[in-house]
Amino acid sequence: MVISVGPRVESLSSSGIQSIPKEYVRPKEELTSIGDVFAEEKSVEGPQVPTIDLNDIDSEDPFVREKCREELKKAASDWGVMHLVNHGISDDVIDRVKKAGAAFFELPIEEKEKYANDQASGKIQGYGSKLANNVSGQLEWEDYFFHLIFPEDKRDLSIWPKTPTDYTEATSEYARLLRGLATKIMKVLSLGLGLEEDRLEKEVGGIEELLLQMKINYYPKCPQPELALGVEAHTDVSALTFILHNMVPGLQLFYEGKWVTAKCVPNSIIMHIGDTIEILSNRRYKSILHRGLVNKEKVRISWAVFCEPPKEKIILKPLPEVVSEAEPPLFPPRTFAQHIQHKLFRKSQDAALSKE
Repeated sequence: MVISVGPRVESLSSSGIQSIPKEYVRPKEELTSIGDVFAEEKSVEGPQVPTIDLNDIDSEDPFVREKCREELKKAASDWGVMHLVNHGISDDVIDRVKKAGAAFFELPIEEKEKYANDQASGKIQGYGSKLANNVSGQLEWEDYFFHLIFPEDKRDLSIWPKTPTDYTEATSEYARLLRGLATKIMKVLSLGLGLEEDRLEKEVGGIEELLLQMKINYYPKCPQPELALGVEAHTDVSALTFILHNMVPGLQLFYEGKWVTAKCVPNSIIMHIGDTIEILSNRRYKSILHRGLVNKEKVRISWAVFCEPPKEKIILKPLPEVVSEAEPPLFPPRTFAQHIQHKLFRKSQDAALSKE
């Protein structure tokens, strides 16, 4: 049985509408900061998201290795987001993942609906669109496909796309390689806090419990891109987030009081520090506010993989080694599930206040 959830954004986009429904129009105070994403991506003025070359992250030359690791730590503490190049995942694997995801979204909507999620009953994996939260009633200009991709024994392959046929193999291979990259990054971040190299990984669940959840975001062409957002401003709750995209700009980061548009860097993976590592590090590493713009001319697709700790098993709080009298803990102890609830509660409070 297919559950109808109202129009997909793709249907709206292809219907030929000239103006977008009011639920997609952002509040007045936000509209002033939404510009032309193509023009902004070309701009060379102002701060730019750092690019970190991981080629020397495990170099045998200690000087060369340390220089690479320092740059990574600096980007994590200054920006909390970076383009990773020479990350060790082959262009071939990445191309296959992108082709497979794009091919799924090229299927007719009625085919995609066979994979529809049902958020009301808690079935969050599958094909979906954002349902308005009751408070703001605001919608985002995107459809998506969401599923757990690692550890392999926790996957539900029954909800993975059967078309294209390469989807499962390509995505599984990427997940395995990305899990290795996450370990590499967390080692460097641990050492940067003066901890044992495996400490952060243990704190977020280790190889058995850290979950990799993939969300393929599909942003159709928008007739009024200056009024809408593909994804509204937020920070990620994850430990780390890794993002691929189809080289169409859209990601913006809120840095030093301004929205900065990320460049499209060939063969790179964008990496965000998420709230989980920001909390454990007592904000020595930053979880940056970001959002997604849309445009009239080109469909944008991104593949975000969120590396998340288990919901209940671990208490997230600043590690004892990073707090002192001079630097007291900035976050109270919470499970990952409680952290998510706290964010949702704050968001609904903010929305209610802005309506008053």
